[in-house]
Amino acid sequence: MKIKSVELLMTAGNATQFPVTDYPEIAFVGRSNVGKSSLLNTLINRKNYARTSRQPGKTQTINFYSVNETKMLVDLPGYGYAKTSKREREAWGRLIESYLRNRKQLKGIVQLIDIRHVPGKNDVDMFNWINHFGYDCIVIATKADKISKGRRQKHIADVGKALGISDHRKIIPFSSVERLNRDQIWDNLNILTETTDHSIIE
Repeated sequence: MKIKSVELLMTAGNATQFPVTDYPEIAFVGRSNVGKSSLLNTLINRKNYARTSRQPGKTQTINFYSVNETKMLVDLPGYGYAKTSKREREAWGRLIESYLRNRKQLKGIVQLIDIRHVPGKNDVDMFNWINHFGYDCIVIATKADKISKGRRQKHIADVGKALGISDHRKIIPFSSVERLNRDQIWDNLNILTETTDHSIIE
């Protein structure tokens, strides 16, 4: 898919700030520091467009990125950062749940898992929640460059076992350093948003 334009359309701290558009949306979820911003920057072919907070767990907003004025990539706050207060975690949880439960434009969810680690309880709970509500889910195993190529399939198998995914082809390894599987991920996103533009980004 050729990227013609990218715009941070809205940074929303509550549901009343969600943008009013007809664009199909794909939400990105994952633990704090799992690499959501790195994935988004790679997908949109921009450097540091989606920014990470210097302090894990401090991002409290939902960021809506319009791509080619045809679809929206939606960056949700990271979950599972232990040093945040219970009140903060509950507030973020309500914001995320409000979006995921009620957003009619939402066509699918990308869940990011650090390939180096077996998914934790928060990851498993999120995956089960996504499936319970019937969303299509793409699982991305991030930071694949941190382990050797020969061990990636073993780590992917561990992720699959924890999440109950028997077909390991449904887990896509990714590295922002190597730009690994970037086009394959776009192919999956385009299918979810019912687009037909599969040309390679220049």
